[in-house]
Amino acid sequence: MQYLVFSFWFILIHTASYTIAGAAALRFSGDLYRGKDRLYDFHRDMDDPTESRHVQKWFLPAQLLRGLLFSVVFYPALGVLSGLSFHLAFLFVFGLLFVFNDMGCANPFPHNIEGMVYMRDRYLRKRKLWKLYFETFVYALLGGLGVAWLIT
Repeated sequence: MQYLVFSFWFILIHTASYTIAGAAALRFSGDLYRGKDRLYDFHRDMDDPTESRHVQKWFLPAQLLRGLLFSVVFYPALGVLSGLSFHLAFLFVFGLLFVFNDMGCANPFPHNIEGMVYMRDRYLRKRKLWKLYFETFVYALLGGLGVAWLIT
């Protein structure tokens, strides 16, 4: 039962953190995701009604599934993590969300290590990277705070 409760709260924390970070970042990063001339043309065009509806339809189910999968990974370590101070638990979870989930991710994207190795130069525009790091940082910050609260 403890695991189910943990997963329930983790899913809520993940989904809320991801949604807030994404909504905040989208206010100034539309040039990455909107229009025919968007930088990340490998993503769906949010100006295209059909593509936008697809994202709207699958956004919540995808985040609920991601939250569930992330929560299960924590199961073996919950006993140890619950013994940490809030600050150490936050740093641990923040690190997982920021480094493992994003910076060190094996799937190439313009702001992670694999992306800098495998992506074409046209996607690696340094002046645009802060927009991606902002979203990742806010997500890891909110998720780290929420999950640290949950496990301590």
